[in-house]
Amino acid sequence: MKTIIPIIQALIDGDETDEKIAEKTGIKLNIVRKILYKLYDLKIANYKRSKNPETQWFTYSWKFDEDELINRIKINCEEKIKELKEELSKEENNIFFVCPLGHVRYNFDEASDEDFFCPCGEELEFQDNKEIIESIQARIDQTEKDLKSFTKKVDKKR
Repeated sequence: MKTIIPIIQALIDGDETDEKIAEKTGIKLNIVRKILYKLYDLKIANYKRSKNPETQWFTYSWKFDEDELINRIKINCEEKIKELKEELSKEENNIFFVCPLGHVRYNFDEASDEDFFCPCGEELEFQDNKEIIESIQARIDQTEKDLKSFTKKVDKKR
C-alpha cells in the first residue's frame, strides 16, 4: 500500500513513463510496472505506447484516470448502501433464534425446521436484534453521509 500512493501521485502530476515514475519515487522499476498494470486492470490508469525511432524500443506513457476512480468510488458506495439496506430489511422482517453457545443463528423458519435446537443439541433462544438493526442503520447513514460529502467535494473541484 505504501508503494502505490507515490505512484498514483506521480501519475496525478501528469503523464509519466514507468522509468520516470521509478526514478521519481525511488521504487524499483519492476514494482512500478506491476502496480501500473494493476491500476490499468482497475481502469484507473491508462497508457500510450510509442516507439523510439532510433532504438526501436517501446515507451509507455501512463496517465491517471481520476474520473474513473471517482465513478468507481461512487458506484462502490451505492452498492454498499444497497447491500446494507437489504441486510436491514432482512433483520427488520424476521425473527431470529440463536444457539446459546454461539454456533448458529436462524430465522424463524430455519429454527422451526430444526425444532428450535442447534445441531450441538442446545435449545435455541430468541434473539432481540434491535442493536443489530441500529448498527446497520448507522452504517447506512454514515455511508450515505460519506458519499454525499465526497460528491460535494468532487463537484466543487470541477
